[in-house]
Amino acid sequence: MTEENPNPLAQPVTPQGPTDESAPHVNPALALPPLQEESGPTPLQLVVSVLSDVGCVRTNNEDACGYDEAHGIYVVCDGMGGMASGEVASAMAVTTILETFAKSAPSQVPVSARLLQAISAANTDVWEKGQVAAHKGMGTTAVVAARDGERLIVGNVGDSRAYIIQDDQCIQLTVDHSYLNELIRNGTVKIEDAHNIDLQGMESVITRAVGVAGDVEPDFFSIDLKPGSSLLLATDGLTRYLLQDEIAAILRASPLESACANLISVAKQRGGQDNITCLLLVALPSHPIP
Repeated sequence: MTEENPNPLAQPVTPQGPTDESAPHVNPALALPPLQEESGPTPLQLVVSVLSDVGCVRTNNEDACGYDEAHGIYVVCDGMGGMASGEVASAMAVTTILETFAKSAPSQVPVSARLLQAISAANTDVWEKGQVAAHKGMGTTAVVAARDGERLIVGNVGDSRAYIIQDDQCIQLTVDHSYLNELIRNGTVKIEDAHNIDLQGMESVITRAVGVAGDVEPDFFSIDLKPGSSLLLATDGLTRYLLQDEIAAILRASPLESACANLISVAKQRGGQDNITCLLLVALPSHPIP
């Protein structure tokens, strides 16, 4: 269910400024344990829930995800490639994005530039690994959210998506880098006709990915946070089965701890032919330290 839906709440971001590569190692596990913030309380806190499922058909999971609350960085990737290469690409991208972003934390570089550096470093790592015969041609999508004060900077490559849920509405922030959206952009297909087009097997073809070339061109968006707003990062194993209004309804009816499981359950009930991953962030008022 691909749709180009520019969000009036989000502003495109052009990363600027140099980057710095010195700092600590971050464990890129599927769900990193919460780390203590080094600074004092902020007006809003972000709470996170994440879940990944192999789906109903696949025997291996080529999705990967991770987050680092101390540095405010959250990542979802969907790998592609023969044999186990998709798993390698997605896991490598998550690792590199988290580590690179953390290393630049001591610098005064803008968050958007640090995020660009992190995605670019992931592209280099996956590209170089893909030159080995066993992993030739591998790559991965990436959708990443980074905290910048009271807003989030979202970067994406490929068709893994970010949605903002505010005031009971779910709006797609990112624009898929897909064959279908290219047809929409050049006027070949009208957006209202997109769901009825026979793409002759090209439905899953993406036009940008991390690691398939020496350079990568992410898109960036900025969204202001307010109490109660949520951000969902998800692979196409979820978004091909659920429309925006359905996502909003499920999240509205779900407590945080079961929200991702409920989304995945519906996708699996409707076929679940791909791996399914979702990472949900919810902005809540911070409680001051007594």
